[in-house]
Amino acid sequence: MLRDVNTKKVMKNAYRITKHKYETSLRVRIPGGLVDSESLLIVSKIASEYGNGQIHITTRQGFEILGIKMEDMETVNKIIQPVIDKMEINQEEKDSGYPAAGTRNVCACVGNKVCPKGQYNTTEFAKKMEKAIFPNDLHFKVAFTGCPNDCIKARTHDFGIIGMTHPIYDRDRCVACGACVKKCEKLSTGALRMENNKIIRDHDKCIGCGECTLNCPTSAWTRDPKKYYRLVIMGRSGKKNPRLAEDFLIWADEESIIKIVLNTYKFVKEYIDKDAPGGKEHIGYIIDRVGFMEYKKWALEGVKFGDMVKVKNNIYWSGVKY
Repeated sequence: MLRDVNTKKVMKNAYRITKHKYETSLRVRIPGGLVDSESLLIVSKIASEYGNGQIHITTRQGFEILGIKMEDMETVNKIIQPVIDKMEINQEEKDSGYPAAGTRNVCACVGNKVCPKGQYNTTEFAKKMEKAIFPNDLHFKVAFTGCPNDCIKARTHDFGIIGMTHPIYDRDRCVACGACVKKCEKLSTGALRMENNKIIRDHDKCIGCGECTLNCPTSAWTRDPKKYYRLVIMGRSGKKNPRLAEDFLIWADEESIIKIVLNTYKFVKEYIDKDAPGGKEHIGYIIDRVGFMEYKKWALEGVKFGDMVKVKNNIYWSGVKY
């Protein structure tokens, strides 16, 4: 029987301190929310043989295996290793479990693997982000969604990446049926209009949803093969000042977004309140305290943008205030 438990070590190893003494649960990372059947069997094996038989599917698309005795943690770490390998999660030492529990599982909607509205492969981008930011002890939440429908609720995260398509118009294929205009008016932002039997697109109103490309019967509208994204930042839930994320970048690229997230880790390490409960302070609270313009200076350090990108000069968040 365990006598002394290093709770910080337990938590850093992605185990939870529960209300049952000497009993824990393992949080299993599934970057991008896509898991194979063999990994599910391993998770099931741990739950059946070392847990209480129950597995909680977390809001961040991971698994939490309940009822594991702390004395079995080393054995469980070895059993979960094939899952860590399959998920391609960064790890310094094999069979040692997860190297951190700070940065939360990077989650994603199903993306263009299945959904016709999805503008990109959300799992692939989520895994790239996972490789870049994990392991880390800081509390970051990142979510990827394939289109402006935002099925993953990206605007409730520190960083939400929303897929956009730049629609390309071929007038020679257009028969002026108006289908794209009607769909844009009904399902999107009304960025299209018809003038002299030609469709005019208002780029400032276009949110890159791709409804025009999906609904044109002659393929006069097609998706630009280049991928674009909307980056929304500093959404949060919780008991203190919940709010939705606001737009930071529009028509951005992958490289810029990853760089900005990595720069944010540097910003947080510089300005975090060392006396915050549990040694953690939410990024949004740090920005509120330090100021957005100072954060922006750190976030954009060394970032090079393409011609189409739009960067918000300043951001003001609304929401409940306490």
